[in-house]
Amino acid sequence: MAPQSTSRELFAGRKEQVLKIIDAVSQRGCHAILYGERGTGKTSLSNMISAFLAKRQSFVVSRTNCDISDTYPSLWAKAFKDIEAAKRQPNIGFQGLRNPLAAPPSDVDVNSETPDGVRRTLQEMSRTASLIVIFDEFDRIRRPEAITAMADTIKALSDHAVNATVLIIGVADSVDELIREHQSIERALIQVHMPSMSDHEIRGIVMAGFDRLGMEIDFEACEDLVHLSQGVPYITHLLCIYSARAALAARSLTIDSEHVEQGMNRALDQWQQSIKSLYTEAVRSPLHANIYREVLLACALAEVDEHRYFSLAAVKEPLSLIRDAPCEPLAFARAVKDLSEPGRGRILHRLGEGYRLRYRLFNPILRPYIIMRGLREKLISKALLERERTAPAEAETVM
Repeated sequence: MAPQSTSRELFAGRKEQVLKIIDAVSQRGCHAILYGERGTGKTSLSNMISAFLAKRQSFVVSRTNCDISDTYPSLWAKAFKDIEAAKRQPNIGFQGLRNPLAAPPSDVDVNSETPDGVRRTLQEMSRTASLIVIFDEFDRIRRPEAITAMADTIKALSDHAVNATVLIIGVADSVDELIREHQSIERALIQVHMPSMSDHEIRGIVMAGFDRLGMEIDFEACEDLVHLSQGVPYITHLLCIYSARAALAARSLTIDSEHVEQGMNRALDQWQQSIKSLYTEAVRSPLHANIYREVLLACALAEVDEHRYFSLAAVKEPLSLIRDAPCEPLAFARAVKDLSEPGRGRILHRLGEGYRLRYRLFNPILRPYIIMRGLREKLISKALLERERTAPAEAETVM
């Protein structure tokens, strides 16, 4: 079980997303954008789909990771290099399938400078094979002209029904920027949202993973992993790895809650340094009674909307439980606002004004990290976490 596993079993809960992307690939003139928060498994899912399609004789997949220095020509130059490399491979896969790109015409005038040049190049390259061109981490592109040109490219490929599908992977803003640059591409762009996983889906990852390892996990330990994951599959894989190691160190093939706690502590120590530094900057205080640490934990436990934003009112109940005393918004509103300011690393993103004011954690991976820190530092109990995790679901059931 690895953090970037591409096993189909681990993504059984993503059937809807898989079908939408396959649908885009199977239709000429259709393209797709897979978007969602960081840590929801977008890259892993696209890897799984790429591996599946690459095994088919008529598909050639190119993958490009975007970075902040990329321009439109540099993005396509990298993509074309991948496709050109595929040409030089006489056979594909373990069964020695014929490489469709190796067939004539083998020489293509590559033009990565303009949308029309890219369209003509892909049109030539795709005469003998269906091309799938993936651009991962598209939200890292900082040049507006590159986004505009990519929108123009998708429009051109769609209008000419070129046998090539562009799959863009990014956050929600990626969708808005692309469509803003070219409203008419909306009908050619299948938008695939990658939400946080449900408890049921996370539970499926846990059970499937340990089953493949020949290990078992008891009910309480499984639920602990579900609650700690907070819907982020990357965190599930991380916690499962360290929990399994703790169990094996104790010469056990059954994971229990003690192993999960040990795994959680190990995971916290090995967490990304950037996340740990951001947390430290946000909650630093010379006072023993650190309100920022408690308020940030309450923010991580607050009920959120579909875009992961929460209101000040949503912080009230978890903070009251953490402090074991009633807390009104006026008492902590300033602290929440401070957490969205540069002086505390802008760990929260602020949106709107007045009564429409909403907040969201800067990075979704922060949520499980903050909660696990709260558990380790005895700010909350496991019972309180379970209560916070199940309360919304129970409310929906009653309704």
